[in-house]
Amino acid sequence: MVIVGDQRGITIPELTRYRIGMPRLRGLRLIHTHLKGEPLSEDDLTDLALLRLDMVVALSVNGQKNDGLIYSAYLLPENPERKIWEINPPFPLRQFDIDFLKWIQSLEDQFQKGQRTLTTRKFREKAILISVGRESREALERSMEELKDLAESSGVQVVETMIQRPQTISHSTLIGTGKIKDLIIKCMQLGVDLIIFDQNLTPSQMASISDLTELRVIDRTQLILDIFAQRAHTREGKTQVELAQLKYLLPRLSRKTLALSRLTGGIGGRGPGETKLEIDRRRVRERISLLEREMEQLSHRREQRRALRKKAGIPVVSVIGYTNAGKSTLVNLLTRSDLPVEDKLFATLDTATRRFKGVNFPRAEENGEDPVLTDTVGFIKDLPRDLMGAFRPTFDELKESDLLIHLVDISHPRRLDHMQTVEKILVELGLESIPRLLVFNKEDKLDREEVRAICRRYGGISISAIHPESLGSLLEAISKKLWEIRLMKKRSEETPNGLERSDLESNGI
Repeated sequence: MVIVGDQRGITIPELTRYRIGMPRLRGLRLIHTHLKGEPLSEDDLTDLALLRLDMVVALSVNGQKNDGLIYSAYLLPENPERKIWEINPPFPLRQFDIDFLKWIQSLEDQFQKGQRTLTTRKFREKAILISVGRESREALERSMEELKDLAESSGVQVVETMIQRPQTISHSTLIGTGKIKDLIIKCMQLGVDLIIFDQNLTPSQMASISDLTELRVIDRTQLILDIFAQRAHTREGKTQVELAQLKYLLPRLSRKTLALSRLTGGIGGRGPGETKLEIDRRRVRERISLLEREMEQLSHRREQRRALRKKAGIPVVSVIGYTNAGKSTLVNLLTRSDLPVEDKLFATLDTATRRFKGVNFPRAEENGEDPVLTDTVGFIKDLPRDLMGAFRPTFDELKESDLLIHLVDISHPRRLDHMQTVEKILVELGLESIPRLLVFNKEDKLDREEVRAICRRYGGISISAIHPESLGSLLEAISKKLWEIRLMKKRSEETPNGLERSDLESNGI
């Protein structure tokens, strides 16, 4: 292509038909003139990076001499100095001689070699994680560690993490132009398939970053939704996840398509008709309505089961807590069940209720019916709003609990943050008034004295869900709490004068 510009610059045409995607260079080189004999400019290097050009070359024009100079630069594969490009020294134009095809093939081979060193035996998508914010670096690093755990739980191989604390956050791309250049080159050097942001992106931000990098871009919410989609096994779980995904997708159906005036057939469908975008949105809304009706039916069945338990006077104990705190392991131990257990975030997605088995409660005679134990979905910081809405029927089941066991991983360095997150979500769900029992799990991973100090500080008890002999204090605490709850319910049915409500009603009061 020959492009004529002016003293301000040239306009590069659309290049989407040339090698879309990250693993390779674009297959194009830019050779242009600098009218005042100046070297490569910052704009030249920006184009080299953003467009993934094979090489950028500037020919200096000097009317007083026959020989001009040539300035050139090219991108670099992964290297110890972490350089992203190489700027060659100026060279006399008449002496410049290079077998370009052979040279560029060698350069691409070096890129490919660097990408292969990160390839695992089993195919996994490779991702770069990015966090951009004004918080302290320590807070961003803590959040990044959790994002890395989420990514690995979803089956993604994390090859690089980037944290930026800019003075001003870009409204269009979240990260600045300089970081975008670094990101594009890093993705090409490492053969990255996916970019994951710790912050939630607006639809326009996601589109802008995706257009610049030519890679898939997702945010924290989308990653969590993907994990939930992998873990859903029951009909209810799959319905809840699909509903959350569609509600997340609906406002993001704003990309232009090549069929903006697609005609619809049939009577009443001739003429301009609906645009492709409108059709997509209508279908998503219809699917959301269908799933919401299905959720209402499933919620009604849950309500019937809860009513039967309530009528039978069966106490309900629910285990709640941050994801990967060991809830399912504890439920399996107390109920002799075989619920799936993995050392991953959100290994449990489907709520399950089981009867205690092989457990002797100290106050069994006073508590009446043996309680049932419910395993629940784990909580996490910044739980997506769409997910909260879709899983509302599941969380509503917690409202019928007589007792909540708040299970905390005592060995986790951010246990206090996890505890605060769970308490905050309980308030959002309107569950803060239900009696709670604070239980620290995984006591075997810490020194015994440290465990005792933490329990005294927060008023909790400690156990190890993999050691049954440590559960004596937990069973005693559950039994005592249920006895107190039953006693309070009984007293609430009595008047201040000690008369039964039935006696008052018989006297017309």
